[in-house]
Amino acid sequence: MTDYSPLGGDPTKPLRLGTRRSKLAMAQSGMVADAVREVTGRAVELVEITTYGDVSREHLAQIGGTGVFVAALREALARGEVDFAVHSLKDLPTTQPEGLVLAAVPEREDPRDALVARDGLTLAQLPSGARIGTGSPRRMAQLNAYARSHGLDMETVAIRGNVDTRIDFVRSGELDAVVLAAAGLSRLGRTGEVTDFLSTDTVLPAPGQGALAIECAEDSTELAAALAELDDPHTRVAVTAERALLAALEAGCSAPVGALADLLADGQTVNELRLRGVVGSTDGTSLVQLSITGSVPTSHDDAAAFGRELASEMLAKGAAGLMGERAL
Repeated sequence: MTDYSPLGGDPTKPLRLGTRRSKLAMAQSGMVADAVREVTGRAVELVEITTYGDVSREHLAQIGGTGVFVAALREALARGEVDFAVHSLKDLPTTQPEGLVLAAVPEREDPRDALVARDGLTLAQLPSGARIGTGSPRRMAQLNAYARSHGLDMETVAIRGNVDTRIDFVRSGELDAVVLAAAGLSRLGRTGEVTDFLSTDTVLPAPGQGALAIECAEDSTELAAALAELDDPHTRVAVTAERALLAALEAGCSAPVGALADLLADGQTVNELRLRGVVGSTDGTSLVQLSITGSVPTSHDDAAAFGRELASEMLAKGAAGLMGERAL
């Protein structure tokens, strides 16, 4: 390992990584800390920061969606209290603030949603009248649309809380199932509790789901360069297209928007990108679901243009009228 200081200061001084306090955030940040130690040869210490989203018991749609988990970390970065921060990419607002840079998007985990149901049931096996918990209007819209198209009587129930709290709704018998991000369960070592991984043909994930974002101050050029070694180009292209779609729809995480960019390979060569998007009313009665496929973008601007193109097609099909819905 190299023995240099990416901050140009004392190489014996630990780099300070800002993280939320939740078990999942700590697990994710711990993984990034290990990778940064490998790249820089520097010790890394986790600095736990409480965000408004962690302490508020209101539903995300009511407290502003994406930014509620991010603002406190970004403020700590701006004040120089931490050197870099780790976020779940799906929590990041689509506008990058002045003075901060998205230094790395590491290789993405499984982007799918996962079902944790009683008695090992899959989505298709849930009985009539089943109650499924989720805090996401996006999941509600698609699960309710799935139920309607299959003639199922299913109720989606708005819930909040960490992974333990959500799964306890099932353990206690209060709910038949809950839906969580597969990536989070994997990072917590709890994939064994999943009873069904939801096909992206049934439920498209949130833009950026499964990916992490590593952010630092723009003027920390040496640190940014070191962190950039953790960037995965394929993941970066995919999430850039997904987030550009979200931005062009002028939607945040409180809107029922799903998006997923897949890199399609011909043998060993990745040669195409397919971007799928969905917007729906939370009761599942109306969905606008479209996709486009094209050559793999070779720049940030090309990837963003890909997302904007699909967004304009979705808006032409009536997507805007579905995003004003706030059922939570």
